[in-house]
Amino acid sequence: MSAFKTFFKNIIKAGDPDDDTVTVKGKKKQKYHGTVSPYPNFKASEDASVLQSAIESKGVDEDVIISVLVRRTNEQRQKIKTVYEVANGKRLDLALESIMRRDLEDVTLALLMPPAQFDAHQLRKATKGWGTTEDVLTEILATRTNEEIREIKKVFKQEYGEDLGDIIEADTKGDFNLALQALLRAERDEGDEVNMDMVHKDAKTLFEACDSTEGLDVAAFIEILTTRNGKQLSKTFQKYASMSDLTLPKVLDRELKGDIEDCLIDIVKCAWNKPAYFAEKLHKAMERHGTCDKTLIRILVSRSEEDLKKIVEQYRTMYGVRLQEAILEETKGHYEQVLIGLCGPH
Repeated sequence: MSAFKTFFKNIIKAGDPDDDTVTVKGKKKQKYHGTVSPYPNFKASEDASVLQSAIESKGVDEDVIISVLVRRTNEQRQKIKTVYEVANGKRLDLALESIMRRDLEDVTLALLMPPAQFDAHQLRKATKGWGTTEDVLTEILATRTNEEIREIKKVFKQEYGEDLGDIIEADTKGDFNLALQALLRAERDEGDEVNMDMVHKDAKTLFEACDSTEGLDVAAFIEILTTRNGKQLSKTFQKYASMSDLTLPKVLDRELKGDIEDCLIDIVKCAWNKPAYFAEKLHKAMERHGTCDKTLIRILVSRSEEDLKKIVEQYRTMYGVRLQEAILEETKGHYEQVLIGLCGPH
């Protein structure tokens, strides 16, 4: 069974994700699906003092450090960092970096970065050195909002003195580069309205793009997949299925190979069910010999205040085991405690 078939078999079993809105006094508001919420009665000065004591204690008190960082939102952690530096004359991230090692150090430092800085850092690592980590580029650019992408580009320029688009241009090629550049433009419709006239038009465009005698018109796919909202794309995929003997995933699998195939398929997965897309990535990170800790850290940290609660739910339905249990099987020690803490209450 192809990876795409397996994904859709699992999300059909999992069902559609819950509605993201709730009606309060006649008005719709976004539900909160994060696992980390603002800590009540928060005082940055108290937390900074607690962390300083834990850092300076004999043997270092990792339990205290973890309990503070995991239970505070990113905004609260930024305030703690500021107070800590004023009080101690040293940056909190550097103090923790000097006492922690390996995966625990990586996840702790990740928690202390503002979201845009963390994403920029991940993109930098994905494009620096020998070889490019293509799936990381697609994951971040295909799942962030337009505003988040614009902020990532701004921070990347400030941090590394280079334009993110130029870096990706130099490190990728062909249709894959075109798709990433389209995502970088941050022009996706972020509403939830479905235009049925556009559904028919786009489905026809994709059908003709697949039926071309010159091969698949990838540019047409890139244009539609990177600019339409998720609900619009879902309806378009359904309409396409009624026009063709082959489903859209089968066409992409048959006509494309390599990075551009993976990129467009990931965009389609996100359109269908973004939490399921992340659940699948977490499962793959732990199913093979040797856990991909970078993936675990990247997803759990970046989604902890976005939709990690939904990802946890999707994971259990798709794979028949709780995400926390899977993590317990693959990790250990204080590093394990951080990951489990980010997943929310048992």
